[in-house]
Parts: sequence; C-alpha cells; structure tokens
Amino acid sequence: MQSIVSLKAVTVKYGSYTAVENANLEIFDNDFIAIIGPNGGGKTSLVKAILGQVDYSGEIELSPTLISDKKRLIGYLPQQATFDKQFPISVIEVVLSGLQCKKGLWGRYKQSDREKALQLLDYMGISNIANKQIGEISGGQMQRALLCRAIISEPKLLILDEPTNFVDKQFESRLYDILSDLNHRMAIVMVSHDVKRVSNAVKSIVCINRTLHRHNSNTLTNSELEEYCGVKR
Repeated sequence: MQSIVSLKAVTVKYGSYTAVENANLEIFDNDFIAIIGPNGGGKTSLVKAILGQVDYSGEIELSPTLISDKKRLIGYLPQQATFDKQFPISVIEVVLSGLQCKKGLWGRYKQSDREKALQLLDYMGISNIANKQIGEISGGQMQRALLCRAIISEPKLLILDEPTNFVDKQFESRLYDILSDLNHRMAIVMVSHDVKRVSNAVKSIVCINRTLHRHNSNTLTNSELEEYCGVKR
C-alpha cells in the first residue's frame, strides 16, 4: 500500500477554539475510511485541512500521485448546505463544473465531456433531469449530481462530507454499492454520523473528538466508540 496523504501533528484552531489537536493520520491509495465523531468534534475541520481550505499547524504531505499539472486529484462532496440552489445553473452544468480544475475558469467543455457527464448522471439514475435547473430538483437528486461532479475528473482521492444527507433509503443502499465500486480506482474518505450503516461499507474507521484515533477495522465495540469519540451508542 502506498501512502497518498500524511498528516503529522496537525492542529486546526478558530481563534482560541481548538477543533483538531495534534492529529496524525496516513491515508493509503486503497483506503475506504469513515470519519466519525460527535457534532463539533472536528470531522469537517479535518477534511478541510486536507483540502487546504482552513489554516492549520503541523504538516500535511500529499503524494505526487495526487498532483497533476500543479492541480490536486482530489474529488470533494461538501455538505449540501454549502451549495446555493438558487444559483442559475443546470444539473449537467453542475457536473461539468467538476472539470474546471483541469480546464481552468474559461476552458470550453468538449462533446466528450458532456457525454461523460450524462453517463455519470445515468449511473446515478438521474439522467432525465440533466437539463433542469438545480432549484427545481430534490435534495436527494442534488446530492447525486454533486457526487457526479466530485468524480467526473477521475480523482485519486474522494472526500465525502455526510453523503447520505437528503438521500432516500432506497438510493442510500445503491450509494454504498457505487462507493464500493469507485474504491477500486480511488481512495475514499467519508465523514458520517451514522456509525452502524458506514461500518458495513468501509474498511477502517477514524474517530475524532478533537483528538484522533484510527481504528484499523470497520467494527467498533460500544466501549471503543465511547473511548475514542466520547459517543455512546
């Protein structure tokens, strides 16, 4: 296994508040990791540090395999609350925007790009809404479109922040099958509050409640969960 992300003594602070303290973590090229912990425990701050979206102290080193033409080969599905559904853009345009890291702000999309976007939407079961405005679709449909956007550039690492938000139970099972398939060609890091569901899908679990503990299996006892995360199940 090859390490693609290495965190050493990473601390994230917002003013006097410490969200993540002295975190050490190796992410490998075939990993499928769930990051769990209580609300406010530092889950999102940890992934935002990896993405370079927040200031931190310590060291985060990315493997050269995650860099191409000075651009990071990292796909990201944020919490949907951060996406403005009033923005005038169609579903297929949302998906295509995932290619901007490769094409630049003014790069033109090719017909092959549009075909790929449609294929991904079909894979997610929503090709019929490709030309709808995002303000016209459901939260679950939006989540699927954002996942297409995250993977259209064929990243080597996929980071998902609460991907099952707004998704109905029927597609939730399908989502885990999709992620298992994607894991054959990319590492996956998934923030989740649902310990029981993710433990059946992932390979290992990272518990964070300001401090971090990596548990190298997909099962946690109740006592381990309370010890590592301060969470009772």
